[in-house]
Formats: sequence, C-alpha cells, structure tokens
Amino acid sequence: QSVRANAPWCPSNLEFIRRINGLDSIADVKNILFSASYLVMGLGDVYLGAPVATPIDPRHRLVTTKYNPARTWTAENSVGIGGSYLCVYGMEGPGGYQFVGRTLQMWNRYRQTKEFKQPWLLNFFDQIRFYEVSADELQQIRQDFPQGRYPIKIEEGHFSLSEYQEFIATNQDSIAAFTAQREQAFEEELTRWHADGQFNYVQEDVIDDNEEAELPEDAIRVDSSVSGSVWQTQVKVGQTVKAGDVLLILESMKMEINITANTAGKVTHLLKADGARVQAGQTLVVLQTI
Repeated sequence: QSVRANAPWCPSNLEFIRRINGLDSIADVKNILFSASYLVMGLGDVYLGAPVATPIDPRHRLVTTKYNPARTWTAENSVGIGGSYLCVYGMEGPGGYQFVGRTLQMWNRYRQTKEFKQPWLLNFFDQIRFYEVSADELQQIRQDFPQGRYPIKIEEGHFSLSEYQEFIATNQDSIAAFTAQREQAFEEELTRWHADGQFNYVQEDVIDDNEEAELPEDAIRVDSSVSGSVWQTQVKVGQTVKAGDVLLILESMKMEINITANTAGKVTHLLKADGARVQAGQTLVVLQTI
C-alpha cells in the first residue's frame, strides 16, 4: 500500500537498476549479478543474519536508491540492492532495497545441518555467488535446504589485499570507464526526478472525513505511540472490542506496530485511513464504553 505506482522504480526494479546504472538491457543487469563475487561486510542488516555485501570487482558495483516510502512487506530472503550494497533479507518485513531476486535461507531457526553449525549461514568476509534457477526450483530448494537436503557449494578461499590492489591497478581504465558511465546515468536519472517533481517527493496524507469530528466528552481516545503510517485497519466502526484487541497496525522504522484497545468498548470513530501518515500522540481510534 505504501508503494506509489508512479515511483521511478515501478513497475520493474530491474529496469530501474538498468537505467540508473547506464546499462543497455536487463540482461546486462543479470550478467553482472551472476558474475559478481559479493564480499560480506556485515551481518544482521535487516535482522537474522542478513548479509550486507559489496562486489569485489568495482565493475560489478550497481548503485540504486531505496524505496521512498519504504515497502510495508518484503518476502523472506528477497535479494535487493540499496546504495552500492546488496542485502539478503533474513526474514519477511518492511524494506526499501531494489529487488533483484530471491534466494535460499540465511537463518535456520529449527535445526543444525552441515551448512548451519549455528543459526546464521554466513560469516564476515565470506564471498557470495548467485546463479539463476526457476521459481519452481527455488521453491523446492527452500523446502529442502533448512532440512539439510540441499547441499550448497562452499569453497575455502583467501583474500589478499596486495593481490586486490594489483587487480585494481591492472584494470583501472575499464573500472574508470564503468564508474563514469554509472555516475552519468545516475545524474541523468536525478535530473528527470527534478523535472517531474519526484526528487522532493513527500507522501501526502490520506484525508479522512472523520478526522475533525467532534467527540463526546466520555470518548476514549486511542493514540499513536510513534510516528509512521497506517498499514492496516483491523476493526470497523460499530464493532465491539476487548482491552488488548488490535485496532490498527502502523508501519514505522521498518517495523509493524500494533495499536491496541486500552479498554473494552465500541468503536465510534476511525480517524485515519489506511495509508495515512500519523504523528506520535495523534488520536487514531475513538471508543465508547459499554
């Protein structure tokens, strides 16, 4: 609900990545993704052992912007690029990286296997390589891998800083050409955003007719505990609720936050519609005691 249909990265994240990096085709994006060796620089970027990694070869470093506003839902183990970093989402939840695919699990909460000596799959300075499979193949892999029935290819290796510096020096001309092409395409994309008003995009509130309604003196106000946006309304006007029942779910800081009834009562007003922005302390729902 938070993803705007006219955003520059819609309807295709891959096309957006192609355009903002100055590549000729989506096939070029895929070729880079499947040729790159991603060096794991951190873990837990978006929970549960999620790696944040960057390609060792600078000619494989695709650059993107993030979603604005962020998505309210991302599938577990989606693979995305944000800035110059690649991340595999360790669990489902909100997110903003541009999608390039989906892969197998980064975290195994249920059992130890040959690959999972601990709950997380990867460690600092591991290198990741991807290869393409069909949707049906991935579904089967995702069923088998946490059970220890899908062996992934793991090789011991080393990273030599001196060898890497020599590699950079040897390929400096092609690296510079790729970087210049990417930077030019990025600037051209931002110029288009300035021209069509996307650069300074600010999410507009969804206006609700009840927002300015006069409330009775005995009204019980349920306020927002944080600033964010309404992701999903769980109740209807006239519905009876118990203390602790979830009334709304907010999205804030890449988290889903339940807004619950502080007492039993009947819902008389819903002051914010789905998609509306809210501020901490703002009244969202009004109850009447019964």
